[in-house]
Amino acid sequence: MTQIKFLPFETLIDEETALAELRKATQGADDGELFLERRRGEVLVFDDGRLRNASYDASEGFGLRAVRGEVSGYAHSSEISESALRRAVETARLAVGDGGGTLAEGPKRTNRQLYTDRDPIADATFPVKIETLREIDAFTRDLDPQVVQVTASVAASHQEVVILRPDGTMVSDSRPMTRVDVSVIVEKDGRRESGSASGGGRIGLDGLLDPADWQRKAREALRIARVNLEAVPAPAGAMDVVLGPGWPGILLHEAVGHGLEGDFNRKGSSRFTGRIGDQVASKGVTVIDDGTLPDRRGSITVDDEGTPSGRNVLIEDGVLVGYMQDRQNARLMGVDVTGNGRRESYAHPPMPRMTNTYMEGGNADPADLVASLKDGIYAVGFGGGQVDITNGKFVFSCTEAYRVQDGKIGAPVKGATLIGDGPTAMQQIRALGNDMALDPGMGNCGKAGQWVPVGVGQPTVLMGGLTVGGAAT
Repeated sequence: MTQIKFLPFETLIDEETALAELRKATQGADDGELFLERRRGEVLVFDDGRLRNASYDASEGFGLRAVRGEVSGYAHSSEISESALRRAVETARLAVGDGGGTLAEGPKRTNRQLYTDRDPIADATFPVKIETLREIDAFTRDLDPQVVQVTASVAASHQEVVILRPDGTMVSDSRPMTRVDVSVIVEKDGRRESGSASGGGRIGLDGLLDPADWQRKAREALRIARVNLEAVPAPAGAMDVVLGPGWPGILLHEAVGHGLEGDFNRKGSSRFTGRIGDQVASKGVTVIDDGTLPDRRGSITVDDEGTPSGRNVLIEDGVLVGYMQDRQNARLMGVDVTGNGRRESYAHPPMPRMTNTYMEGGNADPADLVASLKDGIYAVGFGGGQVDITNGKFVFSCTEAYRVQDGKIGAPVKGATLIGDGPTAMQQIRALGNDMALDPGMGNCGKAGQWVPVGVGQPTVLMGGLTVGGAAT
């Protein structure tokens, strides 16, 4: 069944009344908006030969913001009504006080559409989704008798937003999101190891439910699990590392990307504060945050303040040239807005966040980078990590990595962690491969308790002097 389009000013609240209340909240303020949202999501999980979980959630509500200087007043409600809006005005108004601000000019408009606006939940019926999960389970088990458990999931969501500004302009966006995950556990001689593969984006479910797509994921998950079955304890110590293309860009995202968000730099809590124009990475390193890539998980036609997303160069040939900005931080820092004002939902105020953050490729043959390692690690898969924004220090666990000695890829290693700090690591990049790739569409980013979908990417990267944590040799 096709869902009726989200039209809050036709079905829930009078537009003129909403605009009058918004203007009342932002009188004497520097900025503000009314953000209205409807979101629906469905997740099906097939585990150990049966449907373990089938969840569906739906929500709608609004967030009202009034900004003056560094202070932001925010109120939200799950009830979209005039009475709820009037109560929200009283709360948001507290940030404005006696006023004195000058209302900022609104965002530029755009007719660009980066992804389909259809509801992906309706792309396939419930029985078709369950049967697909059952087929994934059976197919993966048939690939290898060592498979003892398969977990597969299908997720689809649809977020619709409408943003009303005090000048009367209105912006809307319809945002699909889909993802399929396959995880495998294999057993050999009493040892169990796992592997997983995921992918999706702002696309319909139909392509992800195509056997050609999920079979690739199943084979990849099994390949990683088999590799881990043969893994030996990781070495420990300082050594050179080659990072594979694509998903390993999550290290760049965490260790460097967050430090380039405007709020951390305005407050002086980032290692990159005040360093515009400085050489912060090796020459040849260019880092971009691009929310305009069609169909990508981190892409947004407009951000959650109504600003069109952009392709923003952050580091160019090793030189820091810009930060990611929302409207409030851009105004306070006296720079242009970049379209990076994002929020998890109507219950959260916007802040500077990444979209699709990646490092551009170089001209080296990836095989030559691995062959250049005398004694190091080739890391092609990453799991969880921790980063301290104030100093850039990070710890990342590898889900697939190999020992390299005298340029030869040897045994896979288990338990490897990469330890370092982002600013130093960027200065230790020695070469970039010509194989830049984006991740398959599985990233989520947390900041200040808010989660948003993101994308990452990079080429094969040769990086010197990282600390590898593992078992002592």
